[in-house]
Amino acid sequence: MDDLIAVLVLVAPLAPVVVALAVLAGTDATTADRIGRWGSAAAAVPALVLGALALVRAGDPPLTGSWWLVDAPGAFFLLTVSVVGAASAAVSPAWLRTNPSSRAGALGSRRVYWVAFLLFWATLVAVPLARNLGVAWILIEATTAASALLVAFSGKRSALEAGWKYLVLTSLGLTVALFGIVMLYVTAATGEASLAILDWDALGARAGALDHDPALAAFVLIVAGLATKAGWAPVHNWLPDAHSEAPPPVSALLSAALLPAVALIAWRLSLALVPAVGEDAVRMLFGGFGLVSLAVAVPFLWRPLPWKRLLAYSSLEHMGVIALAIAFQHPLATAGLLLHVLGHGLAKSLGFYATVPLLRYQPSAARRPPRGLASLDRGLAGAVGVSLGTLSGLPPSPLFLSELLILAGGFAAGPAWMSVLAAALLALGFLGMAHVLVEGLAGRPSGRRPSSRRGTRQIQVLATAAAVALLALTVAGYALPGSDIVRAVTGVA
Repeated sequence: MDDLIAVLVLVAPLAPVVVALAVLAGTDATTADRIGRWGSAAAAVPALVLGALALVRAGDPPLTGSWWLVDAPGAFFLLTVSVVGAASAAVSPAWLRTNPSSRAGALGSRRVYWVAFLLFWATLVAVPLARNLGVAWILIEATTAASALLVAFSGKRSALEAGWKYLVLTSLGLTVALFGIVMLYVTAATGEASLAILDWDALGARAGALDHDPALAAFVLIVAGLATKAGWAPVHNWLPDAHSEAPPPVSALLSAALLPAVALIAWRLSLALVPAVGEDAVRMLFGGFGLVSLAVAVPFLWRPLPWKRLLAYSSLEHMGVIALAIAFQHPLATAGLLLHVLGHGLAKSLGFYATVPLLRYQPSAARRPPRGLASLDRGLAGAVGVSLGTLSGLPPSPLFLSELLILAGGFAAGPAWMSVLAAALLALGFLGMAHVLVEGLAGRPSGRRPSSRRGTRQIQVLATAAAVALLALTVAGYALPGSDIVRAVTGVA
């Protein structure tokens, strides 16, 4: 099994690159879409198998190579990236048929889209596997160019502005993180000049001997820099515009895969450096990002927002929940974090996929909230209902259970005021999302039924699959707190 895992580590991120090269060989737009769609389905298989094997051997020590690390916590993020990437590729042709780029023609726009999409996805697959902080930073930086191009893909002025804003702000944040990495390297180096010092296990082994003040300064700089890419408030300014302007399949990949993958790197850093910086510093830094993110998101969840912008602020809320789980450093919170990543990934991506048929039924949803979808199309209404019901934390969704686990871990780890405030903000967020859910499904309908139901058949299949997967996650979530996965992360015997 170990040899198979070592091979899959190389194949998993390379497979989307091979598909990107194959797309370039397409001679027309239809062929390019078929290669991209079905090639992506095949390219997801190695990463899915790798993630499953990592979970099977959860009780064993992590496997490592020169640059890679395969462990059970990273498997959750790898599975999320793989599923969302494959599903986004499946939805992309439907969006591209009606929304080609105005600047490159049908075939040219397909080539630009698929190559950028697949390179973005390939890099995201590699992020959870990165063993070294420096390698992880390079991979996160590498996602910027392709994803910025995808945000601006439509060529509209608003999309170009959103892409430029995303590129500048995230690059600035990653520059701050790089400065912190250099400071950490200098602090950790003891006469040897090797980037292996930045391996997660090497940092953890040296952390207890690091000088507190420079280690803390480096830690704050790295986390604050990564926060811009993870979408944590108050350095989240790019997020609403980028998610609103990007193609829906790209928005799904940004929200459900990129943001959690960056949070994973920040989480690994906190686990490695807690002996050097102290539990209180980790709790206050991540707790601060989490509470501020919730506080900023909640007022927007109460406002009548366009569909994709609503989902963008929901991402801000859920990234705040993940930050709080990292802050609490408790087995219950860790179990909640892992469950939350998977549940949020499925529900949020489904919400963005629903945008494709939604804008055919209600073009006004690009400017204001959807209304009365149950009267227009049951398949579309089901997709919106599953997505919003899960994202709001409505029982029996896995996000309801994950948030309960995270709050329970917070009360157990302390301070209690942080958990009380988080619970209040989550309750307010639930009320806002529940109102949108009711109005979106049962309100007075607007728009008209399109002559073709082709777009809703696909979303109905995706909604059914997502609902089944989310229920399975809820059931599995009850066994997660006492599992080998959580024990391996928290060090609890």
